[in-house]
Amino acid sequence: MTVGIPISRLWPAPDPAPLSDPELTALYGRAGGPHLRVNFVSSLDGAVTLDGYSEGLSGEPDKRVFGLLRMLCDGLLVAAGTLRHEGYRAVRLSAARRAWRREHGLAEYPTLIVVSGSLDLDPAQAAFADAPVRPIVLTRAGVRPPPGLADVADLIRCGEERVELAAGLAELRRRGLAELLCEGGPHLFGALTAADLVDELCLTVAPLLAGPGPGRITAGAATVPRQLGLRHVLAAADGVLMLRYTRRG
Repeated sequence: MTVGIPISRLWPAPDPAPLSDPELTALYGRAGGPHLRVNFVSSLDGAVTLDGYSEGLSGEPDKRVFGLLRMLCDGLLVAAGTLRHEGYRAVRLSAARRAWRREHGLAEYPTLIVVSGSLDLDPAQAAFADAPVRPIVLTRAGVRPPPGLADVADLIRCGEERVELAAGLAELRRRGLAELLCEGGPHLFGALTAADLVDELCLTVAPLLAGPGPGRITAGAATVPRQLGLRHVLAAADGVLMLRYTRRG
C-alpha cells in the first residue's frame, strides 16, 4: 500500500510504479553486520538548512524514508548540538514498525545515541526523559555530567581530549548495536568521515535553491576524499530525489 506522494525507482531498473513501504524497506535493507548509515537532506545548491532548520527542506517523501531508516537501525546516532537545535523528541515508532522489528528479531525501539564532548545536555528534554529505551551518551574522560543525566542515560567515555568515535562505535557494537543510523549534524558527519567510519550515505535532494548562507551537510577539518558507489536513485512526484551510496565492494 502506498500513502501520500508516490515514490518510484529511477535507477537501476527504472519503474514508474509507486513503491510500497515493504518495497522501500527491501531497497534500503539491513547490512547484516556492523554498518554506519548517514542520512541527510539538502537543497539543490547544497544547503543543509532552510531558515536555520533541516525541517524546511524535508517533505513527505523524505519523512517517509526517514521513518523507515529509523525502523531498520539498531541505534540512532546524533550530535548533541543537533539534538538541542532540532528539538529532538523521544525516538518512537508506529505499532506496525515495532511489529516489523519484533518479527526480524530486533528490539522494539532503536536506541538513541548522543555524541557530546561537553555534556551540555538537558536530562528533562523529551529525547531523554520520555525515551522508551534508555539512551546512550558518547563523551570523553573528565567531563562532569549535569545533575540528573546519569538517571536517564548511560554514559560511555571514549577519549581524553575529544570523543574518539572509532572507540565509541566499537563499544556500541559490543553492546549489540551493530547497525547505526546517523542523522547529523554536519560536524559529526565530518568527524565520522575523517575517521573512515561511514559505510553509507542516504541523501535526499529537495527541489529548491536556498541561496547563500546555510552550511553544507558536512563540516570540520579537511579530510581525504572517499569514493562511494551509487546503489539506487528514487524520485518522488513532487520532484524530490533520494540517492543511496555505499562503500564500493
